[in-house]
Amino acid sequence: MKNKHEINWADWIIYMGMIGIFLVFTVICSAMGKDFLNINNIMNIVNQASINAILAIGASIVILTGGIDLSVGSVVGFVGIFLAMNIKDGMSIPVAIILCLICGAVIGLFNGILISYGKVPAFITTLGSMQAVRGLAQIINEGQAVSGFPLEIGALMKTKFFGVVPIGVLYVIVFYAVMILILAYTKFGRGIYALGGNSHAARLSGIKVKKLEVIVYILCGMFAAFAGVMLLARLLYADPSAGNSYEMNAIAAAVIGGISMSGGKGKLANTVVGAIILATLTNGLQIMNVATYYQTVITGLVVIVAVFADKRKERKAE
Repeated sequence: MKNKHEINWADWIIYMGMIGIFLVFTVICSAMGKDFLNINNIMNIVNQASINAILAIGASIVILTGGIDLSVGSVVGFVGIFLAMNIKDGMSIPVAIILCLICGAVIGLFNGILISYGKVPAFITTLGSMQAVRGLAQIINEGQAVSGFPLEIGALMKTKFFGVVPIGVLYVIVFYAVMILILAYTKFGRGIYALGGNSHAARLSGIKVKKLEVIVYILCGMFAAFAGVMLLARLLYADPSAGNSYEMNAIAAAVIGGISMSGGKGKLANTVVGAIILATLTNGLQIMNVATYYQTVITGLVVIVAVFADKRKERKAE
């Protein structure tokens, strides 16, 4: 029997290797782009990371239950168009945002009911809703983008504290603090880990598994909706194709942060680190003028390495 305090050198080599590669990449970006490490670019990276970090909260709690949600990127695009059209029609911004969050919750409810009560696999359910919601985003404004918004909506992302720190940081701190406390100190949070660890045992222990799953997907939809609001406020431009592949980035942030794809293991706080790493990689590749499709390849490879490290750790623990 292995000592639980025994150092797993194989895991350390893998993780330190990832950190080493990231540091080397940062040095290369700094050398090739003189503005990479200046304060404005760093804050730009943080601002970019904040949207994915919020989106990754929902992705993380779903993965912790042993599920997955591929529809979050489409929700971002749909909410952007929905919010844009309502604001252009004269609806007050607070009311429009609340309606967007309700839309996200309804999409999450739809996913959760199909998965929990309909017994449709999460991958199939959310793949289908990803397509359906993306289609709705195209339908509601006939595939046309929307621009020209009041400055008030831009303030939701363009406000800076001390003239430097973007307000997106505040959203990340608040939402992560709340969710970390919920996961650590509430029955609901413990139920999420129990469900991901062993759904049968969780059911026998009295946890209402189906209800819990539905709530988790509702929360995931709401976080995706808020990320859509943040994206519109940042760009002041809504396009039905917005949020494309964002589900990949959210899942990547969670996995890089150590959330186990098998469910039941991982710390939400580390997801922020994953989001920052991804934003830094993207920003650095852009500074080096690397084509977008190569950026996608690199992101995919980073996820594969992170999942490989996670699976290796699980095998060592057995």
